[in-house]
Amino acid sequence: MLRLQFQPERKPIPEQDLIDGIQYDKQGRMVAHPDFHPNHGKPFSVDDLEYLCMFYETDNVRSLSYALGKSEHVIAVKYSRLKQEGLVEFYRDRYRRRYNEEGG
Repeated sequence: MLRLQFQPERKPIPEQDLIDGIQYDKQGRMVAHPDFHPNHGKPFSVDDLEYLCMFYETDNVRSLSYALGKSEHVIAVKYSRLKQEGLVEFYRDRYRRRYNEEGG
């Protein structure tokens, strides 16, 4: 049986990104870059996990990667693992409690 695999058309990399040394993976996600991801390689803080779990389903991964200073791939993998471990609601609840305590 012959299987055809759909290969989405890759967008050309903007010239300015090439000049700035910005690279993208096969899924079009920005690879870790020190100017955009200063926390790459550092562990997630509890605040990071709360923010990630609270906004992952309402914001896009690129925005979260800028907010947390980590690559899009790391953000997606971390959320997936937290979801598998049943911790997403735990961190969302922590975020909500803290937000309410601070008068948000």
